[in-house]
Amino acid sequence: MTKVDQNAVLFERAQKTIPGGVNSPVRAFRQVGGTPRFITKAKGPYFWDAENKRYIDLIMSWGPMIVGHAHPEVVAAVQKAAETSFSYGAPTEGEIELAERICELMPSVEQVRMVSSGTEATMSALRLARGYTGRDLIIKFEGCYHGHADSLLVKAGSGLLTFADSTQNAPSSGGVPKDLVKHTLVLPYNDVAAIEEVFKQQGDEIAAVIIEPIVGNMNLIQPSKEFLAAIRNLTTKYGSVLIYDEVMTGFRVALGGAQSLQGITPDLTCLGKVMGGGMPMAAFGGKKEIMSKLAPLGNVYQAGTLSGNPVAVAAGLKTLEIISREGFFECLTGQTQKLMAGLKLAADKAKVPFSVDSVGGMFGFYFANEVPRSYEAVTKSDIETFKKFFHFMLDEGVYLAPSAYEAGFTSIAHDNEVLDAIILAAENSFKKL
Repeated sequence: MTKVDQNAVLFERAQKTIPGGVNSPVRAFRQVGGTPRFITKAKGPYFWDAENKRYIDLIMSWGPMIVGHAHPEVVAAVQKAAETSFSYGAPTEGEIELAERICELMPSVEQVRMVSSGTEATMSALRLARGYTGRDLIIKFEGCYHGHADSLLVKAGSGLLTFADSTQNAPSSGGVPKDLVKHTLVLPYNDVAAIEEVFKQQGDEIAAVIIEPIVGNMNLIQPSKEFLAAIRNLTTKYGSVLIYDEVMTGFRVALGGAQSLQGITPDLTCLGKVMGGGMPMAAFGGKKEIMSKLAPLGNVYQAGTLSGNPVAVAAGLKTLEIISREGFFECLTGQTQKLMAGLKLAADKAKVPFSVDSVGGMFGFYFANEVPRSYEAVTKSDIETFKKFFHFMLDEGVYLAPSAYEAGFTSIAHDNEVLDAIILAAENSFKKL
């Protein structure tokens, strides 16, 4: 008698009450095909599915689990907080402590407002930028994903790359009015000439430029120094607000985020993922002059019942404490580089066109001869080969992002033994391609 896969059973059941059977599109395995794995538990660098098969996790909840799953110190902090209730709808001292810590680690952030998701953070930051400048236009870049607020779903990255209309400035999602999208200008990532031309023509109308300072939503793409310098200089010259979307990179690529590596001081920064330690927690913050426009001080309204949730704050504070310990990021960065070097060597031995990149605890690999630097270049990588590789690695017990358009993530729990197991799995997988 053939054994029924419990993941398939759960997926079929889920589709009856949940659209597509998932609560976030990329989880459905639509790009790679096959049955999503339903997770039952996780510990350190591993998680287990409904069949009790163990996988080495290389998405780490899409970034937050930088200290590993179920870290005992984080678990203890959450348990202690939960004993006094899950939510108050009123201020707590913990919120102040977390805000102070964020401002300390990111000097560009003078004041911070907490929210519950990255989408809330970017949406609120853009509203604030428009309220501060009195302008409507915003600039984003092809393949960058800033959450699912209407005005940002134009040539967006992440799961949108699978479904997006390729028409210039067409919404990447149904339900987004074209009239709203007209206020969003979309430019190629790493194209200095394009942003210089737009500011020359419409600089006085541009409220904000929002950017992933290291892109993680069309795989891992790094900006050129010239590109970042042009954006900072132009936004300063024309009085536009520069928003760094560090929901993914904040406390993940370095303790001070991407901005600390790049030497750029943004006007506003959006944070999430790591700062909540795996709990629903995000924030936006920046110059006091801009933040003072928020209600109750100013006329830009933003609110949230669960903002600054005490349990999430506890998880975030403990996670930030752990990653601040001496040698943490040196170790994390070294392990991630070691993993990428091992995958590259395995691909070269198998004569498979393959390139790799990493920053801190984020990485990208591409079935292409060179590391892409733009949306267009990413879409030209060998997606069909990625799909095969994904399933071969899954069979070997390694869980990669189920999309060629997503960055990967390591944690401090990915030690040498774990890395060796991943590289061996890759060697076996490359041979089958």
